[in-house]
Amino acid sequence: MLNFSKKLQQKINFFRFEISSKKKRPNKAVRASMHACLQQALQNGLKPATIIDVGAAQGTPALYEVFPKARHIFVEPLKEFTTYLDTLVGKLDKAEYIIAAAGTQRSNIVINVHPDLVGSSIYKEGENSNVNGVERIVPVVSLDRICEEKGAEGPYLIKIDTQGSELNVLRGAEEVLQKTDFVILEVSLFEFFQDGPQLFECINFMKKRGFVAYDLFNLQYRLLDGAMSQVDIAFVRENSHFRTFHFYATEEQREKQNQRLIKSLN
Repeated sequence: MLNFSKKLQQKINFFRFEISSKKKRPNKAVRASMHACLQQALQNGLKPATIIDVGAAQGTPALYEVFPKARHIFVEPLKEFTTYLDTLVGKLDKAEYIIAAAGTQRSNIVINVHPDLVGSSIYKEGENSNVNGVERIVPVVSLDRICEEKGAEGPYLIKIDTQGSELNVLRGAEEVLQKTDFVILEVSLFEFFQDGPQLFECINFMKKRGFVAYDLFNLQYRLLDGAMSQVDIAFVRENSHFRTFHFYATEEQREKQNQRLIKSLN
């Protein structure tokens, strides 16, 4: 969104994570990228059978690098990305893609194709520039219908980056959500897209469906004034094993931390 490549940002964040982990804070899990978030979730028992990447564009490397054996379903409305998706499908063990927008039901919808492609949205941005690009009619299909027709099985991991229509996508995935362990949403802190949801609305929506925030990464800042503009949030089931414990550390971990803090003061 907002005239920059999300994919490039993800790679930059990953390298920042690597550098900060190795040089600055070697004893702490600094997670600035989706890759690092998924690695932590994997280490704590996340095992999706099917991963649905909505708004796939050129693909999301973290998803298939961390979970190469899962079934991957890419959903992307723009035909310009078919070459990338063809390559991915050829490399992965179990993968396929659908050229359509994800929504509540089978239909057609107008999408605003942005000059940078990756920021394209069914909503218009309230910005005085050429950001909204040109209109195009694309087919719409729901995630529930996709999974039913494809015979996909849970547990699911769903990643949605659709420039403001994330909640519309989830409204068409009520059945799939019942079998989903992990959801990643790109959320905005401002109403960049007319009628698009903001962060608090996304959190409330997920809470009503039994999901709560678990991790944050890929922080972005707007060009206008440097204010935080968007962030990716990972959600897990409120009653899942990821939330079994509600304390900060074990007795041993706390003692080691206290020793480090005391040592740093000397």
